[in-house]
Amino acid sequence: MPATSSWMIRASLAYLVAGFTIGGLLLAEKGVSFWPQAWRLLPLHAEILITGWLVQLALGVAFWIMPRLRGGQRGDLQLSKAAAAAYNLGILTSLAALWFQVPAALAAGRVLEAGGAAFFLITIWSRVRTIQR
Repeated sequence: MPATSSWMIRASLAYLVAGFTIGGLLLAEKGVSFWPQAWRLLPLHAEILITGWLVQLALGVAFWIMPRLRGGQRGDLQLSKAAAAAYNLGILTSLAALWFQVPAALAAGRVLEAGGAAFFLITIWSRVRTIQR
């Protein structure tokens, strides 16, 4: 498994644990009211589980499982690492913006997420091909 895929899958599993922890806290708050401010975590919960876990897991597995180019190469590895870093920086920026309620930072985080995902897809696009018989 390439290092980029391994790093993205591990990061997605860390986001899964964080998202489930926040979800458990929200569920406990719903049953036994102990911290009413916990509901401020609901947007973070959705961000962590959708972009942090689900999308990142799909991108990491896609980079690993797509057919290799001729010569066994997976494309530009430096671009894929930069794309993964930008995507995760975008997630963290979006989480901070949601928590501190800063719309400009949220927009910047979304741009980083979209840019990271777009560059990642550009990296694997050359590996998409039809089956030759």
